[in-house]
Amino acid sequence: MPENQDPQAKAKKGQEKIGQVVSTKMEKTIVVEVSRRVAHPFYRRIIKKRKKFYAHDEQGLAKVGDVVRIVEHRPLSKLKRWALAEVVRAAVQVGEAQ
Repeated sequence: MPENQDPQAKAKKGQEKIGQVVSTKMEKTIVVEVSRRVAHPFYRRIIKKRKKFYAHDEQGLAKVGDVVRIVEHRPLSKLKRWALAEVVRAAVQVGEAQ
């Protein structure tokens, strides 16, 4: 094993996605919308495609509007197959009570 790798990095690395949190209304679950730009198959015009992923958020760190990184995870429910890795950029919360 190379010296620059730690033992946990040896495990298979799953997919990662970066997206924006659109809902935090469930307990320990967030909905993340991932947008990507692709060329139309026939017209070659760039269009935006987006998909929503349900991700596990154990500590409840993410808020609506945050940009987060999610990683592949074992199935936790019918729809949840992702877990929150980190909050990349926190959203500005407007109108918070003090």
